[in-house]
Amino acid sequence: MTTQPDEQWQSWIGREELRHDYLELAAARRWLATFDRVAPADGSVPQGYHWCLCLPDAPTAALSVDGHPVRGGESSFMPPLPQSRRMWASSKIEFLSPLLIGQKVQRRSRINSIAEKQGATGKLVFVEIAQETRCEGELSVRETQAIVYRDPMPLGTAELPRPSDMIFDGSRWVAHRALVPSETLLFRFSALTFNSHRIHYDRAYTCEIEGYRGLVVHGPLTATLLLELAQQHFGDNALRCFDCRAVSAAICGEELHLALRANGNSVQFVAHARDGRPIMVASATL
Repeated sequence: MTTQPDEQWQSWIGREELRHDYLELAAARRWLATFDRVAPADGSVPQGYHWCLCLPDAPTAALSVDGHPVRGGESSFMPPLPQSRRMWASSKIEFLSPLLIGQKVQRRSRINSIAEKQGATGKLVFVEIAQETRCEGELSVRETQAIVYRDPMPLGTAELPRPSDMIFDGSRWVAHRALVPSETLLFRFSALTFNSHRIHYDRAYTCEIEGYRGLVVHGPLTATLLLELAQQHFGDNALRCFDCRAVSAAICGEELHLALRANGNSVQFVAHARDGRPIMVASATL
């Protein structure tokens, strides 16, 4: 059930933030190195690279216990919601033109809505953010992103069930890749996106405070791995739209299965744990 946000959060709806950046060759090379791939021949960067641009740059002294910037105050873009646990929930992305090395970048972000829902573990608050990324003035990427805030886990409870002995069956999919996300991969992605959320690198905090059984793979990292699978199957910058939604958390060190299948210009993606537990679902248009 969805309810309207408390009146105290209404003033954050419509709040905007404008950031500028520059698409540097050295930074793009670090992204390519992270995913063991070569650069596109046309001087563009892979789809998903926009997550490395126009990043928040809060000082270390302005970070909260979980590693995210402190919320609230006149200068804060995000509202000071009382729920302490933050997770990326979904993204709807339009790739309108490839991002090119050497371009000046501008991103305008706007809070579209704040909505409360009642989940199995308590109250959930979803903040929907609309983002437009322009390169040299041209609209290149349009994204609507949802961030979810949750109450703390009760002490002694686990966020995820223990893995079972089942194995994901990739035979019904056109392309299938299995990999084990490592601490190194998570570290590099955190560095690329300037993400200091402790669930991606601090195991003690992740297990004892957040209730996970291991470090959590970033939602946008799982989405990027799906985009990489699309690149291997369809070529560079082949997607027009990409909608992805997190279902549950992928855990570092546990096998992750990525798969896709196409029907005409429509593509379906899944990311599953080894035992078949769904991690992410996505769809795309070529």
